[in-house]
Amino acid sequence: MTESDTAILEYGDLLVLIDNKRRSYLVTLKEGEEFHTHGGVLPHSSIVGNLDGSMLETSGGHLFRILRPSLSDFIINMPRGAQVIYPKDIGAILMLADIGPGMRVFESGLGSGALSTALLRAGADILGYEIREDFASRAKKNVTKFLGDEALQRYDVHIQDSYETIEAEGLDRVVLDLPEPWNVVPHAAKAMRPGATFVSYSPSIVQSAKVTEALRAHRFTETNTMEVLHRSWHIKGDAVRPDHRMVAHTAFLTKGRLLAS
Repeated sequence: MTESDTAILEYGDLLVLIDNKRRSYLVTLKEGEEFHTHGGVLPHSSIVGNLDGSMLETSGGHLFRILRPSLSDFIINMPRGAQVIYPKDIGAILMLADIGPGMRVFESGLGSGALSTALLRAGADILGYEIREDFASRAKKNVTKFLGDEALQRYDVHIQDSYETIEAEGLDRVVLDLPEPWNVVPHAAKAMRPGATFVSYSPSIVQSAKVTEALRAHRFTETNTMEVLHRSWHIKGDAVRPDHRMVAHTAFLTKGRLLAS
């Protein structure tokens, strides 16, 4: 397949449609269906055959930019049953946990599957614990929607409580999005290989302090906590300034490395 062929949009493609106010909508192209908006109708058949990056007009004369979504686009617009982790934090988690192909990652608190999708895309194999069946189901659907069915071969999800146990050994990474991550630390210390990395995502600094104390009590070293602030800029000609709004605090990320003894 040539590079130009890969840019041609086809039925089954997942797309993001963006209007002139930068509002975005996730759409999967299906034969016989239409995209409906206040600005008119855009039949899926009129999108098929165009190039990725095309500008198309609805029946009401409104223009939409048609693009295959980035992972960030997908996470912001994905169907959700729980609040997703923001892309700015997911990027930091991937770096803090040093995620790479073939790593055995334990993830608990799957939510809507945003972090799972990023971990799988980076090449990790996930053992996932989630106590809510509806969240687990939503996470698997979102993973499949962005990565395809084959990603489920590396996504082993169990309806199980990580506060009680982790039924694994030799894990390379543990990544948590839970209200009380300190309850998982003793189990993680037994299930992880020496030198493995632990990262937790917590909205409250009190949560971060408690998980840090638990890590230090269970042979973890190099503990640190950080947050990521995201400020975009307005650039139009000579008018250059920070945007009036920014994505400031969302959560604290706490990391530790497991000592051999």
